Amino acid sequence: MKIEEIISCLEGIANPVLQESYDNAGLLTGDSTVACSGVLITLDATQPVISEAIEKKCNLIVAHHPIIFGGLKKINGKNYVEKTIISAIKNDIAIYAIHTNLDNILQGVNGKIADMLGLVNRSVMISKSDTLKKLFTFVPVDYLEVVRNAIFNAGAGQIGNYTETSFSGEGIGSFKAGSGANPFVGEQNKRHYEKEFKIEVIFPAYKEQSVVNALKSAHPYEEVAYDIVELANEYRDIGSGLKGELVEPMNEQDFLSNIKKVFRVPVIRHTRLTGRPVKKVGVCGGAGSFLISKALVHNLDFYITADVKYHEFFDANDRLVIADIGHFESEQFTVELLYDILREKFPNFAVLKSGTGTNPVNYYY
Repeated sequence: MKIEEIISCLEGIANPVLQESYDNAGLLTGDSTVACSGVLITLDATQPVISEAIEKKCNLIVAHHPIIFGGLKKINGKNYVEKTIISAIKNDIAIYAIHTNLDNILQGVNGKIADMLGLVNRSVMISKSDTLKKLFTFVPVDYLEVVRNAIFNAGAGQIGNYTETSFSGEGIGSFKAGSGANPFVGEQNKRHYEKEFKIEVIFPAYKEQSVVNALKSAHPYEEVAYDIVELANEYRDIGSGLKGELVEPMNEQDFLSNIKKVFRVPVIRHTRLTGRPVKKVGVCGGAGSFLISKALVHNLDFYITADVKYHEFFDANDRLVIADIGHFESEQFTVELLYDILREKFPNFAVLKSGTGTNPVNYYY
């Protein structure tokens, strides 16, 4: 097992192209082509986590937060970032970060939070733009299902809760094979007409290469005709935040108590209670105050996030309850999420959850 195989699995779930422009997800240290001795999963890659990886003989750390976020001009051990990088490189430990790309998928960080709260009818709060494309291609009749199945298997054809969606229309294609060609049907230097089906299918933009490769592999023609266009359509499974509903409404005090219990938080900073039942809930792991206005647009009853500033609490306008549960606390179950993903894919491989606490915030009771 090579490190790149672990990375390929993670990027199949949350491709780095889905990260925000300011982010730095991906392989931060190490060589992806070397054999992987074990994976240690953590929220933060810190020097104590490096020490834990060494002790447990894991040469790959998968972290949610990138230890290198801005540019590094010097690496001389003057701060925790530089010390961590030096320790990782000295001990041949690869650090892979899967950050806002994991935030931006419906089944990612916020999906795990929604699982813990029992939310149903989920969708993202702000859809990420430029995430969908459409493929048009032309296939001889006998190969319609072969090609369609191939591009479905490559990740095309999903719209919301529906998969294997496509449109087909019958027509007549024409071509003349030139000298040196080896046509599947027809003859060289003679125009040929062939009954074909046009296939239209939507796919996530980051899967373009996989979809095109599958098309070319399954298509019988020597030269495959296809078009790809960008779409302005929203992709409800990709974007910031998550909104959903409780199966049964709860009163606000009970819901706050449940949040405190589920996320094991000593204190919750929140706005004034509205006195209304809680049904529609929004969540955003980490710093999510940028979604408060969208929470109001969606008429949510509760919005759970972290790192809300003093003046931002006023933005609730007594129309919803904003609950700040802490950055670490909101994202703590990301470790379990990544563990479950890798264990399902590699059940017989050493995948471990870090036992090192990395929350830099302490509470005085």
